[in-house]
Amino acid sequence: MSGELTGDDRPAMPPVRLPSEAELARDALAAPLFARAARLASWAGAEGGAGNGSAAGVPVGAGGELLADKLKEATGHLGLSDDEDGQVHTSQAWHLAIDTGLLEVEEHGESEETGDGPVNPAGLTEQPVGTARPGDELDQLRGGGSPVDVLEIWQEGMESVLADAATPSFEDLVGGLEGITGDDGEIDPEAIDLDSLDWNPEKEADFLDGTLGNLYLLTATDQAVSAGAMVPLPVLAASMIVPDDMDEPTDEVLEEVSAAMMKLDEQFRMLAPTGLVEYRPVDEALTEETDEDAELPEQLDDEDVTRYGMVRLTPLGIYGVRTRIREAGIDAPAVGDLADAEAAKLLDALPAYTEENAQAEIESWLAARTPLLAARELLAAAHGTDDHAPSRRLACQQALSLIGMDAEPALREVLEDRELGGLARVWLVEHGAQDVPQPDEEMVFWLTVDTIAAQLATAGEAAELQGLVQGLVDQHAGFFDKAWKVEHPATGEVLEAMGRVHPDRQTAKEARKAAFKARSRLN
Repeated sequence: MSGELTGDDRPAMPPVRLPSEAELARDALAAPLFARAARLASWAGAEGGAGNGSAAGVPVGAGGELLADKLKEATGHLGLSDDEDGQVHTSQAWHLAIDTGLLEVEEHGESEETGDGPVNPAGLTEQPVGTARPGDELDQLRGGGSPVDVLEIWQEGMESVLADAATPSFEDLVGGLEGITGDDGEIDPEAIDLDSLDWNPEKEADFLDGTLGNLYLLTATDQAVSAGAMVPLPVLAASMIVPDDMDEPTDEVLEEVSAAMMKLDEQFRMLAPTGLVEYRPVDEALTEETDEDAELPEQLDDEDVTRYGMVRLTPLGIYGVRTRIREAGIDAPAVGDLADAEAAKLLDALPAYTEENAQAEIESWLAARTPLLAARELLAAAHGTDDHAPSRRLACQQALSLIGMDAEPALREVLEDRELGGLARVWLVEHGAQDVPQPDEEMVFWLTVDTIAAQLATAGEAAELQGLVQGLVDQHAGFFDKAWKVEHPATGEVLEAMGRVHPDRQTAKEARKAAFKARSRLN
């Protein structure tokens, strides 16, 4: 993610919940690719890594790659000799070790001058031109560094793999090696038409960035995904391709989604060993079908969804993506950030949280205060007649619900307050307090309008609102004759919304008339 934003115009992401840095560092050390890279760096510094009793270090080719005999030896060291992709995994881990500084490559002084030795298809000499030895960062992993040090090394490695994932292989880029290799099997550079290569590096990187951003958003806003549920790959791909205002995707759009899925399948396979994502790949039987048969169907049942791939960000992945988002200048809060914040800032922020994250944030905030002091701060911050005030009061109720009876004096202090008296009475009754005065009708109606205004601001006209509106109208005869007189800034807006969601046409008409009266009175 690139770019830098400053000032009040910076966008903000919903908050996420993260484990401690120590837990994240343990996850980083346990990530398969990272763990293999660390093992290879240690191996390179061991006497056995050099071979024949020579100075510690491993001879490498021009690109820092392991030569054939050492690659075989390193693969055995990782216990991957029996894996058909063992050498590929070893090579990937080796290059990650170099990219992160776990290994440092020292070129031989004469290497650039000789240029001797056969050349492989990638253009790298197969003769040793340098020596790889453990870098300073390896000591950070061996116990000399803090969890933050470990995470910084992991982040650097993850960035390297992300860049590789967004870059197609040379063979994919030129559409295969047929026609561009000579009789000796080597690539003929003159046979490659560079102008015809359909690849935009920035566009490819932005697509992967955007996909991870959407996955991060789902993790932050969807309760199930936040709890660990996996996201179907078709859903994630569609979020990048299908326009928001398109009700039914066209065949052309579905083809784009299918192509995006297959691209993401390859990329997530590469990213999973870093610990960034947990990934269940696309069923290989689907990838073996013809292009026509492999198109994404318009409807997917539960079994189809799992066959087309499932993915989720791991806690380490949430940390990694959040780091990238923040480096791009975007505010990406984490639960616990507001522990020392003023109550007003806490209440303004809570509506954007999932229920579980909101409770965790409130608990961390309460832990730094006595119950009575916390209640007084919350109630003072809940005052106001601005557009966000109803949402603050709803968040205040949510926070107060986690405080015990030690807060009772603070609630009794606001019983006669028009804006807070209603919610104070509700809290006292729910906590079993004695001698709670009954609210008058004006306070009941004011609290009703305030509550609906808060729900409209936080959840919109959700299905639950219709049931609430029906219940209110049924319980109070002549509800709208009284409601339009409530001196609340949102009275007109609330009554108009009640008219839209109430299923009875006559009642809806009465609500709209009451909304007109409320607005006329204010004007």
